[in-house]
Order: sequence, then structure tokens, then C-alpha cells
Amino acid sequence: MTEKTVEQRYLSAKAQYAELGVDTDAALKALADIPISIHCWQGDDVVGFEPDAGGASGGILSTGNYPGRARNIRELRADLCKAFSLIPGAKRLNLHAIYLDSRRAVARNKITPAHFQSWIDWAKEQKAGLDFNPTYFGHPKAASNLTLSSPDAGIREYWIEHGIACRRIAAEMGRQLRNPCIMNTWIPDGFKDITVDRAGARARLEESLDRIFSVKIPAKYMRDAVESKLFGIGVESCTVGSNEFYLGYAVKNRLMLCLDSGHFHPTEVISDKISAVLRFLDEILLHVSRPVRWDSDHVVLFDDELRAIAQEIVRNGAERVHIGLDYFDATINRLEAWIIGTRNMQKALLSALLEPAAELTELERSFRNGRKLALLEELKMMPLGAVYDYFCLKQDVPVGADYIAEVESYERKVQFKRG
Repeated sequence: MTEKTVEQRYLSAKAQYAELGVDTDAALKALADIPISIHCWQGDDVVGFEPDAGGASGGILSTGNYPGRARNIRELRADLCKAFSLIPGAKRLNLHAIYLDSRRAVARNKITPAHFQSWIDWAKEQKAGLDFNPTYFGHPKAASNLTLSSPDAGIREYWIEHGIACRRIAAEMGRQLRNPCIMNTWIPDGFKDITVDRAGARARLEESLDRIFSVKIPAKYMRDAVESKLFGIGVESCTVGSNEFYLGYAVKNRLMLCLDSGHFHPTEVISDKISAVLRFLDEILLHVSRPVRWDSDHVVLFDDELRAIAQEIVRNGAERVHIGLDYFDATINRLEAWIIGTRNMQKALLSALLEPAAELTELERSFRNGRKLALLEELKMMPLGAVYDYFCLKQDVPVGADYIAEVESYERKVQFKRG
């Protein structure tokens, strides 16, 4: 599609949205300022770069063996740079602790900011923010699926020290980048079969978390989030860090709650939860994925739930909701997984930004629900694609499907040569 065609289509779309009282230029400006945190673990199938890596565990599984997986930091950064060049808008990178830069094995409770300095330098070059996650899985001391809630005091102490170390790393990332780092805590803790002492496990988890978060770190450097889960593979009967536990803990301690779109019952959606938890918390974190049956972490599609999530983000104040992607599909090119998911998240946000919000709200408050429903349905047929194409053009990234050829060329020249 030529630049002239893209601009002509945009001007036509701009006029159509203007008839509804929507300013497309303002919507695009707002979209450009909403960062999306892109998850590093899609690029290497959640393997990480620990010299003595044990691989994923704790119910985390990336399926497929599509060629070209990043095998080291250099390859992962090359893939990320290529993906970033094909994605418009503000971007962040979300790192797990197992992606440290060290030639020697380092115990997870001994990692320091120095092990992530090269990532901080890389982020500066990319003009991107960094987010961070402790890694409580894929380790001999997590073999029982109990870490911060383990009845073994030594095991608990090790993981408490890991959490404390990770907060220091996150704070240093935020300090150097002058951009707060969001650190999200998720643990795989739970029991496979009948559980007798749930209360004891949750009491131990609360005590461990209290110690990890006991040191107050300025919000301008880092912010803490805690993430719940309904259940995981091997912990089907009881997940210690349930939604009720972490919601209560976050509200009590003024932390962020992380809502993962794959971590609830198949009939539940996080779009319905956003406005509820924001009544009691200043900010929240989202991990956006696409569950198929349950928590299978598929690439995000531009579907009804993603649009509903974006609508709730925009309607409740995008500055209060931090967006991260979280899926790992090894059956397709990993760059395409990043690009498809991130672009779809942006398209959903743009769709929400292009709503006549004031009119829709007034219609609902005045019980004119027929007109509200009609307008919402008509919005589905508006030329959203023309506006997003213009956004890509102005951000100097490929328009429409043009990025596919770039990925395929990179795949042939770089990824397929990795063996």
C-alpha cells in the first residue's frame, strides 16, 4: 500500500469518526503514549540464560519446536530489536530473573543489578522501559511446587532472599532508566491432591511476602505487583496464591494486583474485574494472553475479550493500568508471535480510544440503551484499520501485512541458520 493511499484512507476515516464527535488525531496521540510490555520469554520458549538452566516447570510449558529459537542473549536481543522495528508505539521489555547476563552460575538468591546491567544499557539504546519478574520455577529448590509457602524454613529463606534481590534489581533498572520498573511476583506454589492445611500454607506465604516487601522503595524507581492463579499443572487441588489471597494482600499493603487473562475459570474474564479492583487499588498490572480451554497462553488475537479489556483500560484511565503480554507459542515464528500480539493489543486500545465515550456514558445513564447498543454495533463497522495503518505509517513501521515479508526474510537470513 502506497503512502498516498494510506493517507487518503485515513482522511476518509477521520471524517467518518468526526461525524460521531471523535478526534482521530487525539486518539492516535494517546495510543502512542500507552506502552506495552513485551515479554522476553516468547523469544526462547521460557528457557532463560542461567549457565546451569533446568528449564521451565511449575505448570509452565511452551509447546512446539519451530526452528530459530534464540539460544543466547545476543540472539534474543537481535530478535527483539527486529520485532521492535516492526511494532509501532511505546514499548517496554519484560524480563524474568533467569535472563541474567552471566557466564558463571549464580544462585538466584545472589543475583545483583550487575547481572542485568547489559539489559539496562540495551533498554537505553532502544528507548524502552524495563519490567522484571522473580523466577520461582525451573529450580531444584522449587521441585516440590512449594517456594515462599514451603514448610521447610530453608527453602522459604532461599526464595525470600531471591525476592529481595529482585526488588533491588528492579529498583536499579528504574533508577537508571528514569522510568519505574514494574516487578511482578508469581509463584507456582500449590498441592496436587487433597490439601489439609491450606491456612498454614497461606500464612507462610503472607509472612514471606511481608519480609520481601518490608523495605520501601520509592515508586519513581519500582512498583510491586502480585499475581494470582486459579490452578496449575501439578497443583490442581490448591493454589496457595489464589485470587482472593492476592486481592486481599494487595489491598492491605497497597501493592498492584496483576490480573492474567489465562488465570481464571474459563467463564471468567478479566475485563469485568478491572473496574472492580480499581475501586480499591491505585494501579493494576495486566498480563494479557489468550487461554484456549485454560491458561494455554496463545498469541493474543483481536477478539471480543481483548477489545473488552482495552475498553475497560481506556474507560478507567489508561495511566492506572500497566499492560504486559504473556504467552509462549513455539509452533510459529517467535517474532510473528510478538508482532501479532502487540499490534492486536494496540488495535484494541485504538478501537476503545475511537469510541464517543461521553455520548455512550450519557446514553447509559439516561437509560437509552437501545440507542447505546445500536451505536456500539455501528462502531464495529467503522474504518479502524485505516486509522491504525496511518499510525504505523507515522511511526515508520510496515503498514498492514507488510511486516510479514520482513519477518520471513529475517527468518531465512538469521533464524534458520541457528540450527
